[in-house]
Amino acid sequence: MAFFSPFFSSSSHRSSERLTCRVTHIASAVACLAWGCAQAQTQAQTPAVSEITIIGSAPSQVSGFGDVPLRKAPFSAVTIDQQTLQDIGAQRVSDALRLDASVADSYNSPAYWDSLSVHGYTLDNRYNYRREGLPISAETMIGMDNKERIELFKGTSGIQAGTSAPGGLVNYVVKRPPTAKDETIRSVSTSYGPGKNSSIGLDLGGRFGQDQALGYRFNAAYEDLNPYIKNTEGHRKLFALAMDWRLTPDSRLEWEIERSERQQMGVNAYSLLANATDPLNGVPTLPPTVDGTRNITRQAWSVPGVFAGTTGTLRFKQNLDGGWLWTTQYGAQRLRTDDRLTFAFGCTLPNGDWIGDKYCSNGGFDLYDYRSDNERRSSDALHTELSGQQTWAGLRHNLSLSVQRSRLLDRPSFMQAYNWAGTGNIDGTSVSPEAQPTPSELNTERSEYTTEVALRNRIELNTQTALWLGMRHTQLNRASQRTDGSRAVQDQRSFNTPWLAVTHQITPAYSVYGSYGEGIETDVAPNRSRYTNAGQALPALRSHQTEIGVKGQWAQTRWQASGFDITRPVSGDEGTCDEDNTCTRKIDGQARHRGLDLSAGMTHAQWTLDMGAAWIQALRQNAVIDPSVNGQRALNVPRMTLRAQAQYRFAAVPGLRTSLRLSHEAERQATEDGSVQLPAWTTLDWAVHHDTRIQGTRTQWTLAVDNLANRQYWRESPKQFGHYYLYAGAPRTLRVALKTSF
Repeated sequence: MAFFSPFFSSSSHRSSERLTCRVTHIASAVACLAWGCAQAQTQAQTPAVSEITIIGSAPSQVSGFGDVPLRKAPFSAVTIDQQTLQDIGAQRVSDALRLDASVADSYNSPAYWDSLSVHGYTLDNRYNYRREGLPISAETMIGMDNKERIELFKGTSGIQAGTSAPGGLVNYVVKRPPTAKDETIRSVSTSYGPGKNSSIGLDLGGRFGQDQALGYRFNAAYEDLNPYIKNTEGHRKLFALAMDWRLTPDSRLEWEIERSERQQMGVNAYSLLANATDPLNGVPTLPPTVDGTRNITRQAWSVPGVFAGTTGTLRFKQNLDGGWLWTTQYGAQRLRTDDRLTFAFGCTLPNGDWIGDKYCSNGGFDLYDYRSDNERRSSDALHTELSGQQTWAGLRHNLSLSVQRSRLLDRPSFMQAYNWAGTGNIDGTSVSPEAQPTPSELNTERSEYTTEVALRNRIELNTQTALWLGMRHTQLNRASQRTDGSRAVQDQRSFNTPWLAVTHQITPAYSVYGSYGEGIETDVAPNRSRYTNAGQALPALRSHQTEIGVKGQWAQTRWQASGFDITRPVSGDEGTCDEDNTCTRKIDGQARHRGLDLSAGMTHAQWTLDMGAAWIQALRQNAVIDPSVNGQRALNVPRMTLRAQAQYRFAAVPGLRTSLRLSHEAERQATEDGSVQLPAWTTLDWAVHHDTRIQGTRTQWTLAVDNLANRQYWRESPKQFGHYYLYAGAPRTLRVALKTSF
């Protein structure tokens, strides 16, 4: 919701789309295309048994240190593979990443773009997301139908990104053409649920031309959206094509493009309720849990949000003499958004007083008609990198040097609507008579140009010990202004972000590591008359992280444990801020998050067990503007999170497996002083999968029930735009899916 957004922060509000056609309109055409193209059958593959790959190749596109085995890498990371994405029916990145214990929701609306935290720090949708290793804007809804895997690099990311929040980096990796000359991919997927959602998808791939030098991968998907939350209908569609061309044995050209669109009615959050006897200053109350199926602000005049985007990359790889590799790639993204929501914010008391951070004690709220149509975002990035090995002074150096130039532009429409439209209630019974769509507020334009140079070196000191060094130099030029040219702000600066680590292989099964890294964020005082430093850039907000860890792997068991300590500067406003020159934007202490991150897995006979846990102590420190916040826990950060899964394969029925997944999040603070706590919650999800052949055709069946016990709970308690919100957990839902490969 751009109206509330500070300079350079993510615009935020939740929106969706309108139902326009049915799956049945395209089912016949897709089925015919799949059968007509089926010239060869895909050999049956044994599905992956682990929920999350914690041991394997590291997320090379994000880490920047190449395909180092994760068990030897000095950082925490996860890779969620295609089979896992299929098993859980992931339709957005939060579905996948919440499998990891270090990840939590952070104002993550069901019908808006993903908003997540890692190690308690909210990821910045403008700077913490990558696609094929290149920066993109995640201020949109990104389809998963053409994604091969999701990579998450945890911790400060100054060596991987010029600016970003310190939680970590997320990378989308798209499906690519098959590599084997005789391999073909022909599959059709259908699903029903959760709620009354219904979808169909097509996946085609193969190679052709002389010596099978050309490869292709085509994905198409359509879904009618009618989820468990009532009155949130919509639809989404995606088309994607990836190709490669083996020019010579040492040269390859790869390119891909995807087009997606999603329309859906928006979903507003619940909220804490004002104290009945002292609504302005009393301790608020936590309302009773709800079943999560009610869209509390939906009106007859509500309109859907629209998220449309086209994204693609072009990459050239050239093997050079001496084992060196030169890679150059270009990525582009074009987004268009109609950001719309019938929005609940605060409430007006009978005496005329207004509460701006919660709803009234009876569940009442003020209702606003928010519309920011035709928001356009574009990003471009050109990246070139040279990597290889060199021996100096008897030591092997694994080197990479990269240069990247990127551009990010936000061009919203001139005006946006944020107009009072009546009142409502969390019981959903109130009706607002008419829409108030007249644009009334200016929007904000943003431009950013960044140049980054990075040097990395992994030095093999001996067969057991390695030293990892990295340095990134960043030059950025950011500017913003209102759409009428007022309140113009510019920020030009350069900075360096180092990263270093040491790994030691104690035994073939055990390794230990320690690392130190930094990350950068920026802030500028708004160019408004009440600020004494209006338009001036604050010193770089430099985060610092230290991490130590130990990893182990045997034939059937793997585990890792890491302890982290991340300190992030916090900026705030000092003064009354109610008249001209009464407010100063300044750095005011830090947020310090310390914790322990554990994960383990084992396979024994027909059983596969996976577990992850995270403990986080997230506190404010060294604040001067309001010293009372020192020692307070961060809002909406659970003290402990546990994820676990048990999977069993039936030896008597080949291809049949069943799983039970547990998710637990401990209590968290819903208010700064801890007077209101969000209770802990636990859910169980059950699924059964059967991979078999019917008349020679491979079929994969899934029956899944999420929230098996149908527990009602508050999923998260974010504070956004100065307002305390609550999101309800999903009720028990059923999903049935079928994938057929020809």
